[in-house]
Amino acid sequence: MNAEIADPTLLVRSPATISDKPDMTEIEKFNKSKLKKTETQEKNPLPSKETIEQEKQAGES
Repeated sequence: MNAEIADPTLLVRSPATISDKPDMTEIEKFNKSKLKKTETQEKNPLPSKETIEQEKQAGES
């Protein structure tokens, strides 16, 4: 399949311009007291060493 591009200049992109320092104005204005307090809960906690040993012993029997 050989497709031709109607306008080859569309392939050339100008590099994005980024200032040396990020714009921190919105971060400085943010009021973190409006954030809700939450409790972190692990959905899939890792097994303890004891649990791993019990499973190893159960697998060997």
